[in-house]
Amino acid sequence: MSNTEFRLPFEQPIFELQDQINMLEANENKTPELRERIRGLRKQLTETTKSIYNHLDPWETVKVARHQDRPKFTDYVDLVFDEFVELHGDKFFGDDRALRTGFAKLDEHKVLVVGHEKGKTLKQRNECYFGCAHPEGYRKAMEKMRLAAKFGLPIISLIDTPGAYPGIGAEERGQAQVIAQSMLAMSQLNTPIICVVIGEGGSGGALGIGVGDRVAILQHAYYSVISPEGCAGILWKSHDHAEKAAQALRITAKQLHEMGAVDDVIEEPLGGAHRDHHQTAGRLKMYLLKTLRELLKLPPDELLAGRYEKFRSIGHFLEAEVTPVASS
Repeated sequence: MSNTEFRLPFEQPIFELQDQINMLEANENKTPELRERIRGLRKQLTETTKSIYNHLDPWETVKVARHQDRPKFTDYVDLVFDEFVELHGDKFFGDDRALRTGFAKLDEHKVLVVGHEKGKTLKQRNECYFGCAHPEGYRKAMEKMRLAAKFGLPIISLIDTPGAYPGIGAEERGQAQVIAQSMLAMSQLNTPIICVVIGEGGSGGALGIGVGDRVAILQHAYYSVISPEGCAGILWKSHDHAEKAAQALRITAKQLHEMGAVDDVIEEPLGGAHRDHHQTAGRLKMYLLKTLRELLKLPPDELLAGRYEKFRSIGHFLEAEVTPVASS
């Protein structure tokens, strides 16, 4: 378990048990009775953690996805990939630190890695705009993804953003248009693309690098057309209703998988990814390797056709006959 001081409200029973265990283990004179007591508390801790995390509501899931100790893009780059070489700039305006790109190796496979970076310290978070990418970030991603396709390299996209940067400068430089262009470009690249939501998957900011042959999500991440706060602000004119909005948006991994919006759910370690970065990275790596081997067997035309059909088939709609209104 992490030694972090950041505690989510619903985790209080977990930390109370952990504190009891720590206090008992600090006792140098461990009698058989004391050791048995510790074993009992450890079992209770496991059961309590499992019970809490198996019954998270959507708003609690959002809080876990935003946990400050949750693994970031750079953590996965260090733990999952080898020989990462970062690529900078969009050849137009600048280098966006919220959206990173680079070549790397995934075991024996050479790949391009693209992903949002939120930063860890306050200074880093400000430099990364808390994971909210500007147009130059998506232009950079498009440029590097086209380069990867040119050399036949698969693309791995790691999504973790509350949404694209909403500032005036970003809008002036074509934020909405460049996200649409990025989605179109990804739909046409004749190389395997695997997208994984590792934390927050917010709105167009996530979709801008979210078009792939497989779209997966970590168990306690979320993926949504808008943040719960943004939805509450529109519908109820107040962020105080964010919890109600989260319930209505159907944003959890389980709900998304049931609806067909994501292909796979990657299970997190007991108590969430923030408690064990290495185990989470190991599970992500296993998923990426398994999926990549499947996709590399497909010819480019079949890959593109499957990607097109996948996104065309997401969602449901109803058709009804329209009764003509009699003219007077």
